[in-house]
Amino acid sequence: MGRDNFAEKALIFLRSRLCDPSFIFSSFSNSPDSNYSKLKFIVSSSVIEGCNNSILLLGPRGSGKVAVLELVIRDLLLEYPDMITVIKLSGLLHNDDICAFKEIARQLCVENQLLFSKMASFDDNSQFMLAMLRECGLAHKTIIFILDEFDLFAQGKQRLLYSLLDAMQSVSSQAVVIGISCRLDADQLLEKRVRSRFSHRKLLFLPSINEEWHRLLEHILLLPTESTLPPNYVTEFNEKIQNILADVKFKEIITTCTNIDSTVNALLKFLFRAVSNMDLGTGFLSLENFKTALSTMQRQPKLECIKDCSILELYILVCMRRMEIKEQNSYNFNSIMKEYKSVHDSCQTSDYYAQNVCLRAFEHLLRRELISFADNRGNNQSIEFRPVKLLVSSHELHQALTSTRSSPVSFSPSLVPYLNIFIMVSNRVHEVYFS
Repeated sequence: MGRDNFAEKALIFLRSRLCDPSFIFSSFSNSPDSNYSKLKFIVSSSVIEGCNNSILLLGPRGSGKVAVLELVIRDLLLEYPDMITVIKLSGLLHNDDICAFKEIARQLCVENQLLFSKMASFDDNSQFMLAMLRECGLAHKTIIFILDEFDLFAQGKQRLLYSLLDAMQSVSSQAVVIGISCRLDADQLLEKRVRSRFSHRKLLFLPSINEEWHRLLEHILLLPTESTLPPNYVTEFNEKIQNILADVKFKEIITTCTNIDSTVNALLKFLFRAVSNMDLGTGFLSLENFKTALSTMQRQPKLECIKDCSILELYILVCMRRMEIKEQNSYNFNSIMKEYKSVHDSCQTSDYYAQNVCLRAFEHLLRRELISFADNRGNNQSIEFRPVKLLVSSHELHQALTSTRSSPVSFSPSLVPYLNIFIMVSNRVHEVYFS
């Protein structure tokens, strides 16, 4: 079998790993301080000791809340297959109390092989849920209620939350309520009567530290020695991966990637792109694969638009930036032209454009949404007199000007208030303004 076939198998294997959340987060399951261990301890203690619990999983989207929870539920179902019933609700689908109780009744009927009545009323479904909680409690069976988008259940009268938490005050019931939300203040949305029945346990899913990133990368990218791939190929592949992980440039790439988005989900997307760029000829990942993946994640539409601007349009953007540095919060086309003239006079360049040409460039910037009108007032005014604002950050403008070969300006990197702008001589004029 050729190297290409080995590389293709390794590629498929790594992709399947990156698409399996339970494998990704299993690397944290051995740590006693991980959210996996804490959540499993809380739920398993409820199952074993027959007590009631409630807990919130809080963190930004893509931080692994649902993936860790599903991993915990999967492991508990393997350990206690006849002692757990899982009911899943989503605030996006079941935030209405009537709909939520009906869905709970339906899932309980399916789990216990009972006939579900679609015609049952709200009170019937509510009483059925309370009866099932009592029956499961007597049978030492725990019902786990998973409420995704928990903050949406906290809107309105919160009858579902009150009914669940109030039923858990009974000695005969045996249940766990697990809320999932990206709002860190989700518990503050609860009514007083609901909050008094909530246990106020919370697990925060925060961005990982460097050591955790390194362990996660090794967990994902290193090939297992017990596989169908040749041992020599696996050994060489893993050695190259370890060299990449130790490279300072790779650490800079990961730092940049996490600065853009520090969630695990974003890292997985980045790694999937890098793995997909693997050279099947050599059969190994290289640092260039990760650089290419990072460049695809760093696309900045505004920056790309600036790079396509003409010399005159760049002049206008720079003048607007200079006026902002001078704390001129309100300015229009005419005041921009005064700034443009002052820059030109101070540097004595040969590329000075007429006002009608500048107006066409100004209109072009408005169409490309690099600048916009400051407000909707004065729609009847001429375009030269309407206040405008810059929609480009100083960092984007500086990056575009330093990377554009035909740029007429160069910035001081710090962009301090006394920023010096040096006008370079350029004879390039876009014909579009004279057509």
